[in-house]
Amino acid sequence: QVQLVESGGGLVQPGDSLRLSCSASGLTFRSYAMGWFRQAPGKEREFVAAISWSGGSTYYADSVKGRFTISRDNAKNTVYLQMNGLKPEDRAVYYCAASPGNPSPKLYEYHYWGQGTQVTVSS
Repeated sequence: QVQLVESGGGLVQPGDSLRLSCSASGLTFRSYAMGWFRQAPGKEREFVAAISWSGGSTYYADSVKGRFTISRDNAKNTVYLQMNGLKPEDRAVYYCAASPGNPSPKLYEYHYWGQGTQVTVSS
């Protein structure tokens, strides 16, 4: 069975930083593109960032460019999301997902999902 487990969320103030981690098991990790999505209260799930299976290509939503960085360590079966300069609008549950294809902002292209980790940004 495939499992994706997110961690690293928490409560921070505007301008602070967090690093999220997603640990994968039950799949050939290096064969999958990985993505981060988020869902704020009352809103639909939205794309945040994605990375190719090799880590050679990365993609970001306009709302997080210059602030967030996605990376992966295939030896550890782990993908990360470094979040700097957090804003109140970043408050959401953040989900890790795996795609057998190329990195994509499209939710339906991801076959496996984690349970999410909550990020709260409040002054």
